[in-house]
Amino acid sequence: MPRILAIDYGQKRTGIAVTDEMQIIASGLTTVPSATAIVFLKDYFFQEKVEAVLIGEPKQMNGEPSESASIIKGFVTHFTNHFPDMKVIRVDERFTSKMAFQSMIDSGLNKKQRQNKALIDEISATIMLQDYLTRKRI
Repeated sequence: MPRILAIDYGQKRTGIAVTDEMQIIASGLTTVPSATAIVFLKDYFFQEKVEAVLIGEPKQMNGEPSESASIIKGFVTHFTNHFPDMKVIRVDERFTSKMAFQSMIDSGLNKKQRQNKALIDEISATIMLQDYLTRKRI
């Protein structure tokens, strides 16, 4: 069974998570500089079968698009131009960064480790993906 991949796109860094081949568990894959995300994904898609890609959709508390929505919309356009046959699923990414930070605290990471923004982005993508998998099963 092909994997599902999640992308937490940001101006500087992009967190990436992926499922196992059975689409049961989401795991952090990596964080890459956003400028090289498409190149990384081309290589990854060449090596692994992926059936769909989740891309975070930033929203404000009232459900309106956040300030970064236009940046991510541009990435989605760029992504679909490079991968026209890939299924793209937009998912609400509200609170994923806060949840990622809290999971770092709960995991016992020290203050210096919790300042690793790349790790926060990767964990955020993982939370997005695991939430999607959970909702998909219901």
